[in-house]
Amino acid sequence: MIRAAIAGTLALALGACATTPPAPAHPEAKSYAVTPDAMGDVDAALARASANGKRVLLVMGANWCHDSRALAGWLETPRFAALVAERYELVFVNVGLPQSGDGHNLAIAERFGLEGFPGTPALLVLTAEGQLVNADTAQSWRNAATRSEDAIHAELAALAEAPAPAAD
Repeated sequence: MIRAAIAGTLALALGACATTPPAPAHPEAKSYAVTPDAMGDVDAALARASANGKRVLLVMGANWCHDSRALAGWLETPRFAALVAERYELVFVNVGLPQSGDGHNLAIAERFGLEGFPGTPALLVLTAEGQLVNADTAQSWRNAATRSEDAIHAELAALAEAPAPAAD
């Protein structure tokens, strides 16, 4: 009797391990490559934006972060790719693990006025002149994996049209 109970419990446990976990409700991509000159990548995106009359969509994240992968995944879908191609020059920057002191390329965030780096990802929308358009929301993307596709798209579309900040 005890053996039968143990065997039944073991069968249930093994069956649970054999099931595939549900797929995330968002696409995922690992777009945060380590590049030798991330600042140069940003400068090149700014130059392209200036030449093409676009803004820069600077996504600072890491491949270990599910919210970073979710945001990158959305940006690769046809719906977002069309918006990005029309309105933005996209650049991904790997920030490492800033929460543990192993941050990379954090000077890029500081260059555009972000102090500290509380979490990943950060999404900065820049004018072609390098002005940060969304200082109030740039660091609010740490929940990208739980945001809806429509909400992300609406925010990116609005930021593409948002007025540039007044020069000091």
